[in-house]
Amino acid sequence: MTKPAILIVDDDPSQRRLVEFWLQEDGYRTITADDGMAGLRAFEQHSPALVITDVRMPGMSGLDLLVRIKGDNPDIPFILITAFATVDDAVEAMKLGAADYILKPLKSDEVKLSVGRALQQKELVDENRRLRDFAGDSFRFESILAQSRRMRGILEIAAQVARRDSTVLLTGESGTGKELLAKAIHQNSLRAGKPFVTVNCGALPESLAESELFGHRKGSFTGAIADRTGKFEAANEGTIFLDEVGELTLPLQVKLLRVIQEREIDKIGNAHSIKVNVRILAATNRNLKNLVEDGQFREDLYYRLSVVTIEVPPLRERQEDIPLLVQHFAKQFSERYAIPGLTLTDEALEKLAQYNWPGNVRELQNVIERVLVLAKSEKIGADELPSEIRISSPRIANISLKLPEEGIDLEQVEKEILLQALERHSWNQSQAARYLNISRKTLIYRMEKFALLPPTPESFQ
Repeated sequence: MTKPAILIVDDDPSQRRLVEFWLQEDGYRTITADDGMAGLRAFEQHSPALVITDVRMPGMSGLDLLVRIKGDNPDIPFILITAFATVDDAVEAMKLGAADYILKPLKSDEVKLSVGRALQQKELVDENRRLRDFAGDSFRFESILAQSRRMRGILEIAAQVARRDSTVLLTGESGTGKELLAKAIHQNSLRAGKPFVTVNCGALPESLAESELFGHRKGSFTGAIADRTGKFEAANEGTIFLDEVGELTLPLQVKLLRVIQEREIDKIGNAHSIKVNVRILAATNRNLKNLVEDGQFREDLYYRLSVVTIEVPPLRERQEDIPLLVQHFAKQFSERYAIPGLTLTDEALEKLAQYNWPGNVRELQNVIERVLVLAKSEKIGADELPSEIRISSPRIANISLKLPEEGIDLEQVEKEILLQALERHSWNQSQAARYLNISRKTLIYRMEKFALLPPTPESFQ
């Protein structure tokens, strides 16, 4: 794995070049600056893992530089160099957060040993923080709120695959909790405690996507002013979560397929491939099978990603979970805003259960936060809910249904309802979505699921 970058700040060019040579001998990447202000700019531009600085420099001293950088980056280790050491100076430097204090004339072994110790300590600090962050959130499967039989079944499957290290594809609409489930899979796997890196594939700028995923070397293209560690390299030994994987371009799909097959990445500008040991979890709100048929997604990549597929249902299909989720979010926001004791009336809970939730669990969370913040009393009534929830009603009550004795195919019924709604509104997706009381994104997801297409392209409005 590529060693981290180290910033060397020294107004003595011969000493600066000597330290740079020693570090490059050991494979470290180096950035140099000839005074404190230049060092501050270099740090902000390159974000090195460690700073080595002379104490006495014209203008901003090494101690001043330490204070400025550590004010916003307290975990960055500093090694101070001086020819005028006193016990008081050393004590002051350590109080300010220096990792080490080295006397001139410098020796190669002493500098390298100090750098190794400082970086090892930083790695321990980073690892402890990562573990604390995970411990602070509930990523155990039993902590994911689920009363419905369907969700409990999904959690059982997720718990089973968590320790198998296989690739998992999570499907379902936006806001259903796919990322939460992915974190739980990671936290209950053999890679727990190692990095969990999330990539929003839909938000990757096309021109920077390859660099973002696989990294680049300094000077490999215009604008590559420093080495960059990609997401896959950052996730080494841990898990990478590729959210909205269906949005990847075809060229990136080819590169992702190679990573899965060869377990190595090609960093832009690097002469050799870099081996990575990463578990891949992916998620999508699109129908990848339909994308494969349309030539927008590689079939071989689809089969590589979908070793285990888990479909996370929308909230409207697991209404039994709503009371548990409401209770959880109410407690969460009551504690956050120091307004304990707030509860919802039965009428309000009934309205929440009737609503279609096009934004799924994420929308429910936002609604509960809103009503708690604006609550007029300890009991929150239905009249305090957002208007779209207050006026919603079980639409099925207005439809006369007579089920046949031999049973029905529920998916065919859903497909027929979607088709009729689209035809009624001349395939205008926005109008059809409003008619069905769902979001346009949900409608498109369902259209892709059932491969529903208008008679001609001109039918779209």
